[in-house]
Amino acid sequence: MKRSIEDTSIVMVGAGNVGSHLARAFYRKGFRILQVYSRTPEAARTLAQEVEADPVTDFEALTAQARLFVVALTDDALVQLIPQMTQGREDALWVHTAGSVPMDVWRGHAQRFGVFYPMQTFSKRREVDFRQVPVFVEGCDRECTDLLRAVAGVLSTKVYEATSEQRRYLHLGAVLACNFANHLYTLASDLLERHGLPFDALLPLIDETARKVHELSPREAQTGPAARGDRSVMEEHLRLLADEPYLSQVYTLLSQGIKGATFL
Repeated sequence: MKRSIEDTSIVMVGAGNVGSHLARAFYRKGFRILQVYSRTPEAARTLAQEVEADPVTDFEALTAQARLFVVALTDDALVQLIPQMTQGREDALWVHTAGSVPMDVWRGHAQRFGVFYPMQTFSKRREVDFRQVPVFVEGCDRECTDLLRAVAGVLSTKVYEATSEQRRYLHLGAVLACNFANHLYTLASDLLERHGLPFDALLPLIDETARKVHELSPREAQTGPAARGDRSVMEEHLRLLADEPYLSQVYTLLSQGIKGATFL
């Protein structure tokens, strides 16, 4: 009988935002999660209980029987801990979930390795629809790549192959589009709060801005005083920001970027 891809046994290394969401997604789709590792006992126990796995807080206790090890640690911890976690388990397929770490970080420590990168912003208290999360995979050979594509295809309808170099730019683009955009939300929220206004008033505007780029290119969707070249409005905004040097600098730099010229 041909083995189903969901029979792939998995060990999750890391119980943070990415690890937690991935573990739950694997579990809901019927994958067997054998262990959940976290250096924090409570985090390991909590996530392991959710996915019917054994909690582990020591690399020496990791099983050598899993077919796939999914490592969702910070970039620095990943690089530092690879020799410890792979020792004695070099024959398994090891993947990390980092956007900016090259696949070859595994080389010399594992025989089979790759990358399983779900490109989404994850927060522990907010669930996401994994079917819509783009997953980018890379394997050390065609067999590993095909297995990772198959595993990703159970979770998501959006599965792509990307090289380590492509993924670096993908991650950079994600930071610009997500993390930097969210920082601008924070700046806007703080500004409105200082003047007795609710951030909620901006939510319809934010939602429509996001919806538009499903139909228009970001350049086509750009509006506002900088796009119009409305110098008087921009000068008034900068006057309002006279006592806010950081926000004034951000406003000027982005306005110049939108217009493509230095005019403020």
